[in-house]
Amino acid sequence: METTRQKKVARLIQKEIADIFILSGSSYNPGGLTTVTQVRVSPDLSHAKVYLSVFKAQSPDKVVEKVNDATKEIRLKLGNKVRHQLRIVPHLDFYLDDSLDYYEKIDNLLK
Repeated sequence: METTRQKKVARLIQKEIADIFILSGSSYNPGGLTTVTQVRVSPDLSHAKVYLSVFKAQSPDKVVEKVNDATKEIRLKLGNKVRHQLRIVPHLDFYLDDSLDYYEKIDNLLK
């Protein structure tokens, strides 16, 4: 169960990473859209799992790979944005969120 502090930090990280993707997201997914759907933070606030939803991409897995390769620069940008709110910038791990695809599949099966 997540504590209130974990939830607040997760929302802060989600908002700031979303802003980073708005400004420089085209370098990871040219012509497409990448959104941050969920962030889960470890109890000690040192690790964050960031779930991304990728639209208009031939291979969403490759987009997530590009983002994982650029983790250091994303973490640096995040650190510059949250330096007054967080003492430690968590280590970021990016994962593909396929819940929308699962929803579409179930919806099609029900139709």
